[in-house]
Amino acid sequence: MSAPIVRPLAELRAMVGGWKARGESIGVVPTMGALHEGHLSLVRAARASCDRVIVTLFVNPRQFNSPEDFARYPRTEHADAELLAPLGVDALFVPDGDEVYPPGHATVVTVSGVTEPLEGAHRPGHFDGVATVVTMLFTMTQADRAFFGEKDWQQLQLVRRLAADLKLPVQIVACPCVRAADGLALSSRNQRLTDAGRERAAALPRALFDAAARIEAGEPVAAVLAAARAGLGGG
Repeated sequence: MSAPIVRPLAELRAMVGGWKARGESIGVVPTMGALHEGHLSLVRAARASCDRVIVTLFVNPRQFNSPEDFARYPRTEHADAELLAPLGVDALFVPDGDEVYPPGHATVVTVSGVTEPLEGAHRPGHFDGVATVVTMLFTMTQADRAFFGEKDWQQLQLVRRLAADLKLPVQIVACPCVRAADGLALSSRNQRLTDAGRERAAALPRALFDAAARIEAGEPVAAVLAAARAGLGGG
């Protein structure tokens, strides 16, 4: 049997209200679907520490920088529900886009500072979309704990800052990054890589881990960095 799918917010609130009335703790794993072992590791962590587990599946249009990227994002709801089936998920919340962002929706949540460099510098508005939908998901699920992977490090810092600044009654739980055998961090978008692209992507973590080990062994930092750049084709 696949994980029970809940779509209307009213139905989710009724479920959550019953759990809260019984004093049960709730864990939430926010996702955009196309689940893989990285997501499942978050679900297992939630299952181990919470009475009830909600996985949310919502491809959030506000965090994409182009309509084409949004349209191409993999949508595998049935397969996701099957993957979750043996993990004891209490609800797979799949809200309709119009319920999350109804006509007239005008509120945007912005977290300054931590979102501005790195990915934020290249994807304007992305982290505002993340912060806005995460705030709504926390409110909808009334979760006591929310589980995020360390793979999306900047996003994790955003969520921590958001929860702290808004005094939200949710504990942010960081879980280790899960990697494939070639060292590449698991990601729903990896399936879009060509064979050559995947090899190039996997070379980066190998170079980073090798560089860290050599620096810890006492090699000069400048020499290690030069070797890493050369190995990645950077000269």
